[in-house]
Amino acid sequence: MQVQDIMTSNPTCCDPDTSIQEAAALMAEKSVGSIPVLNDAGEPVGIVTDRDICCGAVAQRKTVETPVSEVMSNDLLTVSADDDVESCCNKMEEKQVLRSVVTDESGKCCGVVAQADVAREAGEAETAELVEEVSQPKKKSGCC
Repeated sequence: MQVQDIMTSNPTCCDPDTSIQEAAALMAEKSVGSIPVLNDAGEPVGIVTDRDICCGAVAQRKTVETPVSEVMSNDLLTVSADDDVESCCNKMEEKQVLRSVVTDESGKCCGVVAQADVAREAGEAETAELVEEVSQPKKKSGCC
């Protein structure tokens, strides 16, 4: 099974200058917890989650006009639509992320695959392993 078989195609996206208020409204409207952030060429440069808005913006008393570029994660995982699901899950486990942005052959965003997509479409063993690995305490790097 390939990523394109389980991904959400044509996800709701925004650009780095989109305000956190606009992003939150899009998430509420589309009932999603994350939105890929794309540059002018349609290439992913980050991903903003409901948690980023809550913990990265509200908790830090940022204004609703704050651009998502100030709170998004720019260390995002991207996978190809042609990748197999097992490979995608392995990458998600390694990076300990719940979702990945899917790119086409030109590097443009064409979808999102989330842990929930794996749970709905992949086997029980693959889902259990993904949940277990992603839920481990984050691996620390650097001095702290």
